[in-house]
Amino acid sequence: MSSDREIEGFVDARSGEDDVDLDNDNDDDTGDTNETWYLRLYVAGESPKSLEAFANLKRLCETHIDHPYEIEIVDLLHNPRLARGDEILAIPTLVRRLPAPMRKIIGDLSDTDRVLVGLQLRPRQTS
Repeated sequence: MSSDREIEGFVDARSGEDDVDLDNDNDDDTGDTNETWYLRLYVAGESPKSLEAFANLKRLCETHIDHPYEIEIVDLLHNPRLARGDEILAIPTLVRRLPAPMRKIIGDLSDTDRVLVGLQLRPRQTS
């Protein structure tokens, strides 16, 4: 994982307690916007939790976001100063920069329902 990868948002899914903060292009819960979501995932190197958070984030985006999104990975082992801008206190942390309002989620993002709530997304309807 490099610190220059793009991620739209970050979710804290540690021990079932997700503090979700992904950016959504609109302020409602529909997730129907066509605007690009900007997600930033803060990690510490290629630790197991960091890798799991990234894999879970990719899966969530591919499964539940119907509009364009960008994911940026920020490796705080290489760029610790970048944690200040988004006030990162724990890792892994997902920050949804856009759409507003900013949302943050701490953890490995394994609790899909909590992450979706944190991102203000509704699960895709399956037919």
